[in-house]
Amino acid sequence: MLYWAAVFFVIAVIAAVFGFGGIAAASAGVAKILFFIFLALFLVSLIFGYARRPGPPR
Repeated sequence: MLYWAAVFFVIAVIAAVFGFGGIAAASAGVAKILFFIFLALFLVSLIFGYARRPGPPR
C-alpha cells in the first residue's frame, strides 16, 4: 500500500510540474489517504506483533 501512495505522489508531482491542478490535487489526495491507511495498518500490526511476542525464558 505504501507503494501505491508513492506512485500517486509521483503522479501528483508530475502533474503539478505540467500545471494540471485538478489531477495533481486528486493524486495528492489519494496518496495522502493511502499513506494514512498504511500508517494505521502498520501501527496495528506493530501492536499485535508486540502483544503476541512471548516473554523472557525462565
